[in-house]
Amino acid sequence: MLFYKCFLFSIIKGIVFGTLVAKNNDGMEVKEMRKVMLMVVMVFTLCFIASAFASMKELVFPDGATGKVTFDGKMHNTKLGPGKCMVCHKGGSPFPMKAPGSDGSAKITMADINAGKFCGTCHNGTTAFKASDAANCSKCHKK
Repeated sequence: MLFYKCFLFSIIKGIVFGTLVAKNNDGMEVKEMRKVMLMVVMVFTLCFIASAFASMKELVFPDGATGKVTFDGKMHNTKLGPGKCMVCHKGGSPFPMKAPGSDGSAKITMADINAGKFCGTCHNGTTAFKASDAANCSKCHKK
């Protein structure tokens, strides 16, 4: 991973300072190299950004006793602010980045949420609506 970071940094430095120059067989500079490298960096950047936004989808937890629970990643991203995924996923706490039912995914219960774990980390009545308030059940649980 470090190799790729250093490689990418070298390319960006060469593009910004104009020191990235290739030579053809005759020893003449090929100035098109700068344009090509800029395009390569742009493609890598777009791929990185696209991969971050691809995860902003709805996740359905079908085991809710009062109905399935749907987590809307896009809505949470909008409320928290773009690029704040690691607020909830850093080091797997409060959530591992696993889809419901997959290996390593968390089994979430209302007891855990009411104890301030998982959704309860924010849905405590201070940061976001209180999950333990009966008036809020239908915000998450859908029949």
